[in-house]
Amino acid sequence: MNAPTMEQFQQQVSELLLRHRSLLDVMSKLGQSSASVNRAVTKAVTDCGCIELNASRQLYSGEMNLEEAKETLVNHLSGALCEHCKDVVKSELGRNLFYMTAMCNLLQIQLDEVVSEEYNKCSTLGLFNLT
Repeated sequence: MNAPTMEQFQQQVSELLLRHRSLLDVMSKLGQSSASVNRAVTKAVTDCGCIELNASRQLYSGEMNLEEAKETLVNHLSGALCEHCKDVVKSELGRNLFYMTAMCNLLQIQLDEVVSEEYNKCSTLGLFNLT
């Protein structure tokens, strides 16, 4: 079976979204689902322990070139998500994507255009697109 396109996913979300047709409902569900993603990652650290965070100041200097910066900067993460935690995080990310897509539907925005425009912006701006 081929992977569904973003257009197909967006159409499916439109057909499934019954209870939360109000933009305010969708906005609150999107925020709630984003918090659930954060909570799932937090539980992977604090309950399961399959990943660990060891955050400290990034040792970055303005004199570094791009390659030196890539080698120096760290993500503060060690370990890898176990299968259970990975399933939970993926599920929460899926729910978040569902509500983001629902917001696109209500605002008459095509999800594939959002992704395409962001991709082009990243490609064009490169490092200047860093947020």
